[in-house]
Amino acid sequence: MHSAYLVSFGFLAYLKIGGISLNHQETANKIVEGVGGAKNINSVYHCITRLRFDLKDNGKADKKQLESLDKVMGTNISGDQFQVIVGNDVPKVFDALVKEYPALKDSKGGEGKEDKDNKSKNVISRVFEFIASVFAPILPAIAGAGLLKGFIALFVSLGWLAAGSDTYRIISAIGDGVFHFLPMLIAFSAARKFNANPFVAAAVSMALMSPDVTALLSSGDPVAFLGIPVTSVTYASSVIPILLAVWLLSYVEKGFNRIIPASLKLLLVPLFSLLIVVPVTMIVIGPLGTFIGNGLSGGINWLIVEGGLVAGIILGGAMALIVMTGMHYALVPVILSNLATVGFDKFLPLTYISNMGQAGATAGVFFRAKDKKLKSLALSTSLTALMGVTEPAMYGVNMRYKKPFLAGMIGSAAGGGFALMFGVNAYVLAGNGGIPGIPAFIGSTFWYAIGGLAIAFVVSLIVSVLLGINEETVDNADIKEVNETTAAPVEVVEDVQIELTNETVWSPLQGKAIPLTEVNDPTFGEEMMGKGIGFVPSKGELVSPVNGTVMNVFKTKHALVIRSRDGVELLIHVGINTVKLKGQYFTAHVQTGDKVSTGDKLLSFELDKIAEQYDITTAMVVTNTDEYKSVAPVEFGEISMKQPVLKVEV
Repeated sequence: MHSAYLVSFGFLAYLKIGGISLNHQETANKIVEGVGGAKNINSVYHCITRLRFDLKDNGKADKKQLESLDKVMGTNISGDQFQVIVGNDVPKVFDALVKEYPALKDSKGGEGKEDKDNKSKNVISRVFEFIASVFAPILPAIAGAGLLKGFIALFVSLGWLAAGSDTYRIISAIGDGVFHFLPMLIAFSAARKFNANPFVAAAVSMALMSPDVTALLSSGDPVAFLGIPVTSVTYASSVIPILLAVWLLSYVEKGFNRIIPASLKLLLVPLFSLLIVVPVTMIVIGPLGTFIGNGLSGGINWLIVEGGLVAGIILGGAMALIVMTGMHYALVPVILSNLATVGFDKFLPLTYISNMGQAGATAGVFFRAKDKKLKSLALSTSLTALMGVTEPAMYGVNMRYKKPFLAGMIGSAAGGGFALMFGVNAYVLAGNGGIPGIPAFIGSTFWYAIGGLAIAFVVSLIVSVLLGINEETVDNADIKEVNETTAAPVEVVEDVQIELTNETVWSPLQGKAIPLTEVNDPTFGEEMMGKGIGFVPSKGELVSPVNGTVMNVFKTKHALVIRSRDGVELLIHVGINTVKLKGQYFTAHVQTGDKVSTGDKLLSFELDKIAEQYDITTAMVVTNTDEYKSVAPVEFGEISMKQPVLKVEV
């Protein structure tokens, strides 16, 4: 057997022969060379997938050289920490590195450093990153529905589809459904970031959007709750109110979890949380955007009419932020009045121009990005924005990387200034702020309108390309597992050759099975460690999904590795960032080297206590995915233990 410092549980491909392989040693030497040499290293340690360097000068690191290495998946800078992403082999590369440079073996770098990095970020950065992380999981639904909305608008404008037909209404419902009920998706996703119960968060959004509440608030009659006035607000398609509501829910839940006995939490915590959060949202939080919008609408309308170039620059550049807050809805009555009384409106062109700016900025990401998935996403969402639906581009790409969002605002300011300087008008409410809605501009200022749209797109694209992006700086690109340098050496099972065969992997948990891509951590969600499946457990017990051998039990007992008799290598990680619990609330029932059968208890954990602090979503990954022709989930939804969840085929 071999001994190793198990700072990463993603270890399976241990040595076939004794000692450090030349391959790992060569990789380690090239990595040291790539980060600027040993003299440039203050300290180094490693976590689940990466080497974490505290360098004297990050500028001396050659990212291009490092990323060209076979065993290096990428690089990342988090605060001042330079990270080299290696994956499963990170323990062996680390061992090879400290063998060559013994002085680095006991270096302690970065403990608690990420928390400091997060605190050092300015408020705007934290807000952008939070909004992007909330929207990232729901992006597929938004992107698909948004693209459909763009196509249906185009088909109607070309006369290929009759507006109002049964087919039109059904397809429209498919595209509009996601956006109409967007608060529900946001509530669920935001709850995972705020560590609130996602199902209670969804229940809050459902209450706000229930038909009876909608009818009550839109009736025109005074509404009160326990004598307190309730302002009329439409929550459909809103963003900010539900984010604030879930933020409030997270604190309310934590408060009740502290004072309510464990035996009553399941019933009373959701009950009291709903009774407090929904009314407070309706009375205070929900109306906030409306109050701000009503207060600004008069000034904005004056600027649009009288401000000319300056107004166009200010409003064009700020339009994306105005749309985000929902304040643009306050101007809808003004727009309708303008069209009815004078026959044109000057605000609508700015919404089109903002769309073109976001589309151009995302197109710039397409030309600048190296990652194929990001290029594909940028291209598709840019086209969607051109069709009038900017949410996928704005939330999925531009805000996620910040600089493209700024580029979109700069381009929109340029296009808006041009448009209002020449008095561009919209003559009809086309219902679409993209290319399909261009007929709304047909009139005396048509070509100036086209010029404003073109300027916004081109300027945003150019600025986006010039500013560039750092594809590895998004916060969710790191699993953030720290303090692992103190892990004591553990015994690991010697690797043996196994002839792989087709195999069924059974559920290790009771709860809900979800796609691995929905696990809120890119190391798992982006399948960096391999294909697999995720779970939202409803019971704090983990059992063996296969007949096989326990390869590693992580020191903090939140994760382990099993190899089946037929060769499937499984990494099971309970929760996100639960390594920080340092074993609290976890009990291991097996040790490294134990033989287990399907259904044998591996771990038990206090689900409720862990869920109060961390996302309890659990990942099960086939780390030797590359050795199989197919690794596919069997089914999603509610599952019980020892139910088939994965099929692997050679």
